[in-house]
Amino acid sequence: MHVTISNTRRGFIGPYWLTCKQAQELGSHVKKGEQGAPVVYANTFKKTEADANGDEVERDIPFLKQCSVFAADQSEGLPAHYYELANQVTETLKRIARANEFFANTKADIRIDGNRAFYALEPDYIRLPPFETFRDAESHAATLAHELTHWTRHPSRLDRDLGRKKWSDEGFAMEELVAEVGSAFLCADLQITPETRDAYIAS
Repeated sequence: MHVTISNTRRGFIGPYWLTCKQAQELGSHVKKGEQGAPVVYANTFKKTEADANGDEVERDIPFLKQCSVFAADQSEGLPAHYYELANQVTETLKRIARANEFFANTKADIRIDGNRAFYALEPDYIRLPPFETFRDAESHAATLAHELTHWTRHPSRLDRDLGRKKWSDEGFAMEELVAEVGSAFLCADLQITPETRDAYIAS
């Protein structure tokens, strides 16, 4: 099955997606509680029908079938190559010293793990994918600057509350705008020019 899904937006690194049945056939299983992504499978089947003259003809009948697929990252026990990056690192990335120094001086709790960048308000920490999974050092710096701007909203800092109640509401959009503008200002001050934010290798 060929599936085209934006892995980066959904927070996964590997390029492979499978149905539960396909995972089981490989001796694997989907982790408990994981949610699949809906995809539509398009194909045809042959059917013999009588035409206007009463002659039997074989026709191709198109059909669509929806099913759910899961990223390899959501499964356990797959062969090792299923967990590899979509595109392997081709060169060693060099960190931007001035950016590293600035980020370190914030004293923010920055945890390097997983495949998704985010700021967790109540436990008050930033989660960031490993440096090597970014396309370049500028993208890494811009992503961290974005999350650090979110970090400033904590009650012990700016205590910023723009009215966010749920995902994607107006308050959420306003906070994301603040983080994007904050990231842009920080990158300008640090003389960094990223092409895009969240430019992971798997994008």
